[in-house]
Amino acid sequence: MSMQKFEGYLARFPIAAVAAYVAMVVLFAFTTVQTVVEILSSRDSAASAAEILQTLEARHPVQRSAARSDVSVPTGSPFLEGQTVSVASAMLLQRVLGATKRVNGNTLSSQVDVQGPLAKSGFVSATFNIELAATSLQPLLYDLEAGMPFLFIDELVVQPTAGSTDNSKLRLVLGISAQRQNTK
Repeated sequence: MSMQKFEGYLARFPIAAVAAYVAMVVLFAFTTVQTVVEILSSRDSAASAAEILQTLEARHPVQRSAARSDVSVPTGSPFLEGQTVSVASAMLLQRVLGATKRVNGNTLSSQVDVQGPLAKSGFVSATFNIELAATSLQPLLYDLEAGMPFLFIDELVVQPTAGSTDNSKLRLVLGISAQRQNTK
């Protein structure tokens, strides 16, 4: 149908033209109102869901930290903390002595080396003489390397103790280093 025929048809029936125009305006108005109502409903649903989430998070903050512990990420700083080299050395000693006690080991001696070759790059090193059961060696090494702060085993000498005939007790010479937190 050409445009001239269409205009001629509308000129012959002006009531039909007005009815079509009113119908189109009503249809567009209805579509606009329906879309606005759907948008407002979605916005209200999102706001109520956010409010429920905030309420749930406020009630159970312990559960969130428990979920993070399942990821096997150790907590704490990866660096030795301390304002001075002496304090950082004490933290290193405390960390290794604690790990030794957890596996029922006995620390015979320890020596901190603050003037070693790694000292200039911010590392603190120490040497430990430890006596422990042979079955405790692997848990001790895992505890030292997997925990925080990060400890690096530089030297490991394992010997059976002099009085043990069944090799159930071991004597370790353990060289450990860790990086200090740079203070600004």
